Amino acid sequence: MANADGTWDCVTKTPMGDQKSVFTIVTNGDTFSGTNEGPAGAMEVQDGKVDGNTLTWTMKMKMPPITMEATATVDGDTLNGSAKVGPFGTMQMAGTRRA
Repeated sequence: MANADGTWDCVTKTPMGDQKSVFTIVTNGDTFSGTNEGPAGAMEVQDGKVDGNTLTWTMKMKMPPITMEATATVDGDTLNGSAKVGPFGTMQMAGTRRA
């Protein structure tokens, strides 16, 4: 299992351009919790699961009100994945763990 705990500086490629956020991850066995804070506010991780070095979770966006389904792979201090955001499609995301 990869160590995903920590604070990550992330960028998600959206139709509105690159969106920066700070993703906080706290693992507990095969589950995790956390928040993703960006320009639109903070979103809580829901149903966070850890499977080896792969994380899966959902988050509820407030505006527009959409559930985002995400998956990411942790490799050392990098995180790469994607988020399916309703009618907006799938968006690529990448992150670097803060020291």
